[in-house]
Amino acid sequence: MSTLTSAELTTVYTDLHAHPELAFAEHRTAGIVADRLRSGEYEVHTGLGGTGVVGVLANGDGPTVLLRADMDGLPLTERTGLDHASTDTATTPDGHETGTMHACGHDLHVTCLLGAAAELAARRTEWSGTLQVLFQPAEEVGAGARAMVADGLYDRIGVPDVVLGQHVMPFPVGTVNLTPGTSMAAADSLRITLHGTGGHGSSPEATVDPVLMAAATVQRLQGIVAREVGMGEQAVLTVGSVRAGTQANIIPDRAELLVNVRSFDHGVRDRVLAAIHRVVDAEAAASGAPRPPEYEQIALFNPTVNDPDAADRTRTALAAVLDEHEDAIREAGSRPTVVAMPPLSGSEDVGDLATTAGAPLVYWNVGGADPAAFAGVDVSAVTGMGSLPDGVAPNHSPFFAPVPQPTLDLGVALLVGAAREWLA
Repeated sequence: MSTLTSAELTTVYTDLHAHPELAFAEHRTAGIVADRLRSGEYEVHTGLGGTGVVGVLANGDGPTVLLRADMDGLPLTERTGLDHASTDTATTPDGHETGTMHACGHDLHVTCLLGAAAELAARRTEWSGTLQVLFQPAEEVGAGARAMVADGLYDRIGVPDVVLGQHVMPFPVGTVNLTPGTSMAAADSLRITLHGTGGHGSSPEATVDPVLMAAATVQRLQGIVAREVGMGEQAVLTVGSVRAGTQANIIPDRAELLVNVRSFDHGVRDRVLAAIHRVVDAEAAASGAPRPPEYEQIALFNPTVNDPDAADRTRTALAAVLDEHEDAIREAGSRPTVVAMPPLSGSEDVGDLATTAGAPLVYWNVGGADPAAFAGVDVSAVTGMGSLPDGVAPNHSPFFAPVPQPTLDLGVALLVGAAREWLA
């Protein structure tokens, strides 16, 4: 398996970016990954958890190291204006037509792991052990890692001694964030269906209006964090979607809310979720709903927790990689920087792979933003996507567009450096 040049990495990346696929539908991406791994000497496992792919390279005695990348895109219409912008569309599981976009950088993650897999295979005389390169579906819905595990992942590939991975973020190129301990939040996503009694818009008195019920519920839900979570605690509650009705003069018989909760503490998490049920049930009762609301958990992310000792060990390797690439980083207008930011409010399911294996997790962020946008900004003062400079698009924005180079080259080198630190 030959190594990938900078130009080849960029070609792979732009192709993947132009063709994002939603959770558990990453068939094209998985096919590209499997074909490239087969061109080397990897033992390739496909169809894990639906569309997951794992390449295994056994190379003598030593530790087993798992490198992970996620593959799925988002149901979002791209607005970057890039030449390689996605114009693809898809149908969501609930039947809605949508644009699709790699607005969270999973295209970059896949490309970097393919590059790292090629380089580690080409340099296998320099290390010993077993390398597992795992390409995971459905991270965006928090189900892909669990699906692969439930499909017999570790029975088929063996149990790793450490799980390593990275995520591109809108920090300057050349910046790496590695936070020991809890590094990302837990997240719960709920679909809540409110039931009313439909009728003609001219006679609302003959109905129970679920639109009004939904409006009152959305407003009241915002009081949970504002009035029930203390200053020393942290939580975020977002109502990301409200759906009801099809015509201006028809009062529908139901409304649907999609609600997302993020937290770092299990006690806070339980309290907020209980409050959501209390508030929604009370608003339905106050509206005279003909039957109680229905609740469906549509996504669940546990907190992402980096093993402190493993993180310290890996941090040294990542810093060494940045030092080796200092000239390219400075040419891009940045400087090599390793920071430990406070826990981010975003969520990840990579921890499920480590927890199930009983292995330490080390998961870091790699900057992919144009350094010019951070002129005069102290990167160590950036505490997450809410404190980005003006004009820097966060993950999940239709304008999210990492700088391909030198981000790709650095992403490959960081994965290789981290893996080499753990391989014999």
